[in-house]
Amino acid sequence: MNAEFTELLRPFLKFAGADEITEESRLRDLGLDSMREIELLFAIEETFGVAVPDDKLVDSTFATAGGLWSVVEDLRTPVGGGSR
Repeated sequence: MNAEFTELLRPFLKFAGADEITEESRLRDLGLDSMREIELLFAIEETFGVAVPDDKLVDSTFATAGGLWSVVEDLRTPVGGGSR
């Protein structure tokens, strides 16, 4: 995960406070609810220039910060490979 992503997450996680957001951070435990999830999705798409497909709009995608970052990274990587 990069700093831009973790700072993007922070306003949507009402219980995160000043604590570090790690790949293992459970987003629901940090206060991400279904309404904030939708807002976060729009913010991610706008910030990173990606469109999250419907098949990725599942609970497991939003379970942890690292899991969500993995989806974003996969969408940012051109088909056929490239560096992350």
